[in-house]
Amino acid sequence: MGILEHTGWEKLLELMEAEARQKNAPVYEFRKHVSTPFRALVAVLLSSRTRDETTLEAVKRLFRRADTPEAMLALSEQEIAGLIYPVGFYRSKAKRLRELARVLLKEHGGRVPESLEELLRLPGIGRKSANVVLSSAFGKNAIAVDTHVHRLSNRLGLVSTSSPAETEKQLHRLVPEELKSRLNTTFVAFGQTVCKPVKPSCGSCPLAEHCPGAR
Repeated sequence: MGILEHTGWEKLLELMEAEARQKNAPVYEFRKHVSTPFRALVAVLLSSRTRDETTLEAVKRLFRRADTPEAMLALSEQEIAGLIYPVGFYRSKAKRLRELARVLLKEHGGRVPESLEELLRLPGIGRKSANVVLSSAFGKNAIAVDTHVHRLSNRLGLVSTSSPAETEKQLHRLVPEELKSRLNTTFVAFGQTVCKPVKPSCGSCPLAEHCPGAR
């Protein structure tokens, strides 16, 4: 029998979240600093190909200077690059942040759009990033599939997929609507602290007994 037959989705998320909080998963501290839609948008752009711990320190520095489109556009590319270093591709991300702020001010009155289609038109925002903003900033029932979500979904036997896009489709069919917005943060937190990519802590994992990927 699979994990869901023993737990159900809500209990599964509760077990994962409790364990990850006990181990102080970095994503929970990270989310404290993305309290507005614009902050969430900037944070997901910076987090691409960068460790959460590095992104967290970068957003703290950046948001002390600029956490609105107007304030971001008032900074030069060089200033932004200096604030966000050493996130991956920090120079190109600095350029993208100014462009993002300009587009938001020009086309959206400085507000972050609340639809997937409009978010995907913004510079530097892909599907995963858009879904993170929709779920974390607007509380919408979106599922953002990053490497943690894709890995855990397959390792736990919840899906059998080869790409994040297919994982997203299957999870949308499987996860109860009211729980979808919790999934990304919970899976990321669990992936950071317990179900790690190379050395998962199966010996102390509360799901190991029923996990097909347990070692």
